[in-house]
Amino acid sequence: MSHERRRLKIIIISDGTGETATGISRATMTQFQDRDVYFTRYKNVRSKEQLDAIFNEAAVHHDLIVYTLVQAELREHITVLSRTKHVRTLDLIGPALTAFSNYFSQEPSSEPGLLHQVNDDYYNRVAAMEFTLNHDDGRNLQSLHLADVILVGISRTSKTPLSVYLSQHGIKVVNVPIILGQDIPEEVFKVDQRKIFALTIDSDALSEIRKKRLDRLGAEQHTGDYADMTKVIEEIEWANTKFKENKRWPVFNVTDKALEETAADIMKLRSMRKNNIFKQMKREEEEEEN
Repeated sequence: MSHERRRLKIIIISDGTGETATGISRATMTQFQDRDVYFTRYKNVRSKEQLDAIFNEAAVHHDLIVYTLVQAELREHITVLSRTKHVRTLDLIGPALTAFSNYFSQEPSSEPGLLHQVNDDYYNRVAAMEFTLNHDDGRNLQSLHLADVILVGISRTSKTPLSVYLSQHGIKVVNVPIILGQDIPEEVFKVDQRKIFALTIDSDALSEIRKKRLDRLGAEQHTGDYADMTKVIEEIEWANTKFKENKRWPVFNVTDKALEETAADIMKLRSMRKNNIFKQMKREEEEEEN
């Protein structure tokens, strides 16, 4: 008589979310596709009592335990439990911590949950970059209100590269072109004006940048007035007039400035504004309480 093969269980234990251990385990299981397994995950495990309860359960069915715990005391406790309860275990982070500790001649911080923070930061940056690329050059303005930063400026004032650079810091950016003779999109005036940062540039620098761009494109015979100095000055003055009409828009001159420098200035001002908003909200709450 044939017996149905028991479905096996792999238990994930983590002091964070367990995403890393689960991902590695699932990747490993692709090499054992004929085995029927399922995963149970225990997150934010920070005590020996929690480990005792998990091992009592695992010992009944001889489950495999895969764990990522940064605290040496808890890893040592698992070693004891594994031996006394005859449960197979796999330590995914302990050997790496030991190797790095030996290499740096320094003990690890052993602070639980840091990997989760790193993962959150990574996914936030990826989401910000995706948002920014989808809102380049004035696209998808219907979701402008979701942006953290809105850049406005005429052509070739580093809007796109600056947007991408800021997005790598987890900032969702929309850049909106200012075009001579055309109204600025009405969506720009319907959002929090403290999100808007204007970019300008000196006329000599802009003319040179545009000439070089035309050369790269092989369009030197069809320059028109794109790089013409008179046209360039007219565009810059027109844009600067628009900026003056909107006094809450700080203006950054990008002439001969490194991308990182302009980005740092914008991030600094943005941080100051956020702090001011927080302080104002706190004052209002205190006034209401009084």
